[in-house]
Amino acid sequence: MKLEITGLTKRYGTQAALDGLDLMVEGGRVLVLVGPSGGGKSTFLRILGGLEMPDAGKLVIRGEELPRAESGLLAYRRRNGFLFQQFNLFPHLDALRNLTLPLEEVHGMKPQQAKETAEAALDRFGLLGHAHKRPAQLSGGQQQRVGIARAVAAKPEILFLDEPTSALDPEMTAEVLELIQELAEGGQRIVLSTHEMGFARAVGDTVAFLAAGKVVESAAPEQWFEAPGSEQAKKFLSRVLRYSAS
Repeated sequence: MKLEITGLTKRYGTQAALDGLDLMVEGGRVLVLVGPSGGGKSTFLRILGGLEMPDAGKLVIRGEELPRAESGLLAYRRRNGFLFQQFNLFPHLDALRNLTLPLEEVHGMKPQQAKETAEAALDRFGLLGHAHKRPAQLSGGQQQRVGIARAVAAKPEILFLDEPTSALDPEMTAEVLELIQELAEGGQRIVLSTHEMGFARAVGDTVAFLAAGKVVESAAPEQWFEAPGSEQAKKFLSRVLRYSAS
């Protein structure tokens, strides 16, 4: 997955969520964004996914510049999959319909094709037996797996995940992380943010450390975790690894 990003800027009023962010990624399938809360990870993901537009800067993904026109953005979004911090399942629809609805309305599938595709995705993630259940009848981990199944059902080019385990307890967190690792090992291109450092180290091809709206540094996981190059990254790692080990 090749990314070329220069000068990416996004402001909300007087607050700079991204402040001239630069990042070059030459290869690999999994880009992991780490860093302190408020550092710009969620905003960066939303811009990468075409859900928000930057105020300035250039963003090239896999050799193509991010579209600016709405028609181009719609086509770009259809090619990719998203899962953000909230599950965002339709509470009045069962798990199966939560998948078939976007397949029909967004991707233009016929109802029977959408049903077969959705059932295959639910089955892949061990959820076919829960297809008739509404979100309130599912555990948090099951809801998140339904969200991931919905995101990957249409075979996205890139899957964007924003803190996919932030609302889960430790057991459910492990369940969802194993699923994401399985997707990565199966060849799915993924860009995700996470506070799970062990997972970032195991799954990422590139780790980008964001703080104050910038990529402070990026490197292969083994390099970054063993020898971070900035004082900000050293302090961040010291803090999060100490607490995760306790």
